[in-house]
Amino acid sequence: MLSVDETPSIQALERTRGYVQASSGKIVQGMKITCKRHGTVNLFAALEVATGIIRGKTTQTQKRADFQAFMDEVFQDPPAGRQIHVILDNLNIHETLNNASFKSIAPLRKAFHDFTAAYNENAVPFAWRKREIKGSFATRSLTCAIRH
Repeated sequence: MLSVDETPSIQALERTRGYVQASSGKIVQGMKITCKRHGTVNLFAALEVATGIIRGKTTQTQKRADFQAFMDEVFQDPPAGRQIHVILDNLNIHETLNNASFKSIAPLRKAFHDFTAAYNENAVPFAWRKREIKGSFATRSLTCAIRH
C-alpha cells in the first residue's frame, strides 16, 4: 500500500537572520519579515506503508505528466504477484519548511533529498490509526478505502 501526496509551488525563500537584544536585555535570534524569492519546486512523495520508506521527487512544473512520471518511477519494479493499492488525495492544505532559508532552488531540492535519505535509514512500517471526526468526508473516504 502506498500513500501518495503532493505539495505544489514550494518557494525557495531566503530570509535574513541574526541576533538581537530584546528589551529585557536577553539576546535572541531574530529573522526579518521580508524575504527574497528564488523560485518554486513541486514535491511528490509516496510512503510505502509496510516499510515506512519514502520515495520523493521534485519538479519545476506542475503538470499531470510530472505526476505520471513520478508514479512510473515508483512502480518501476513492482513486486511480483502482489497487488499495489494507492491512497491519494487531491486537497492542497500543506505547510512546508517553516522558517527555512534557501538562496536558490538547488538547496531546497537538496533539503528534500537529504531529509528523505535520513528518514529512510530508520524507516519502520506505518501504523494506521483511525481518528474519528464526525461528518468528515476524509474519515469516511479513508474508512471506505481501508475496508475495500
